[in-house]
Amino acid sequence: MPVLRLLLCLICLALPAWAQEQATPDRSATGGATTLEDILARQRGEKVDPTYRSSNTGSQESPYEAQLGIRGGASDSEVYRALRYGSADVTVSARGPAADVIIQDSGMWWVTFRAGPLRDYGTYALGGMLALLLLFYLIRGKIRIDGEKTGRTVTRFTDFERFGHWLFAGSFLVLAVSGLITLYGRDFLIPLFGKEGFATIALACKWLHNNIAWAFMLGLVIVTLNWIAHNIPNRHDLKWLAVGGGLFSKGSHPPAKKFNAGQKIIFWLCILLGVSISLSGLSLLFPFEMPMFAKTFALANATGLPQMMGLTFTETMGPHQEMQFAQLWHIIVAFAFITIIIAHIYLGSVGMEGAFDAMGTGEVEEQWAREHHSLWLDEVKSAEATQGKPTPAE
Repeated sequence: MPVLRLLLCLICLALPAWAQEQATPDRSATGGATTLEDILARQRGEKVDPTYRSSNTGSQESPYEAQLGIRGGASDSEVYRALRYGSADVTVSARGPAADVIIQDSGMWWVTFRAGPLRDYGTYALGGMLALLLLFYLIRGKIRIDGEKTGRTVTRFTDFERFGHWLFAGSFLVLAVSGLITLYGRDFLIPLFGKEGFATIALACKWLHNNIAWAFMLGLVIVTLNWIAHNIPNRHDLKWLAVGGGLFSKGSHPPAKKFNAGQKIIFWLCILLGVSISLSGLSLLFPFEMPMFAKTFALANATGLPQMMGLTFTETMGPHQEMQFAQLWHIIVAFAFITIIIAHIYLGSVGMEGAFDAMGTGEVEEQWAREHHSLWLDEVKSAEATQGKPTPAE
């Protein structure tokens, strides 16, 4: 019996070491390269540690007696692995940015994410907003002026204000359409126009996207300067939000100044998203010249917030990785921007009677102003009385 107990103890002690040995495949027969077990593990969906490949790039130099060919004693596999993992000593004739990156190993996740989850969830966001607006229209209908129209108009926006708005809005619509064609066009336009036809459309979209971007950024600056002072939150915004702006019930008209709380939310979202999409757009317009994500991730990690969520952002990126992150962020922000603007377009056109006049002619019906922006109308009336200017009448 003592001998049996000793044997069992030895087996128990040996099991962990044996299991560890089995967990790490023996790659001596392949010189440290991929084994059949590695391939089978990937097919089973198991995670395989790639360090045995990234650290096995061989030597790119060999003694004279080992030089059997142009690469000496280094095999093709070792050269390709060194190129893939960025450890090869590469010399190129081109002197452009990132020209010495021959193989960009991390590019596949970008392709997969862009063609899969990014497009899928972006489509859900756009489709979901359209469905909500349709449902809102069917239930609430068009928001009409409740009181009797006066026949008098009030100047809502000056010509310069409307110019800034339409420059910003018009350029955004061109950018949105050309961007969506670039993202979805291969699936829908190639069957309609063929590959050559789609190539022409895609090239035109690229040219428009790159050049109209400057008009968008100029419009963003004008809109910000024109309206930032009018979009500072105040106590009236809380009352407006408490009743949902009267959008969901007839006869409810909370007081508001030139911009109500809903418009202020749209304004600040436009500024935030506009600045963000402009920065990533500039990074894409000038490839490899404006890397920003490695620094951004480093700042994020320094706050400790990612670690609280079980994340740690990478702080070391190759030039192509920077561009991939810039493009993905550009598309993510674009989807959020388009989703918000769809709702804004709805309320500013078919969703509310008289709303389009504000940006169409700059003049709005006085009763409309009284119902939706009563505090602002009082200010206008007070200013007119002070200046001795008569109220315009039809």
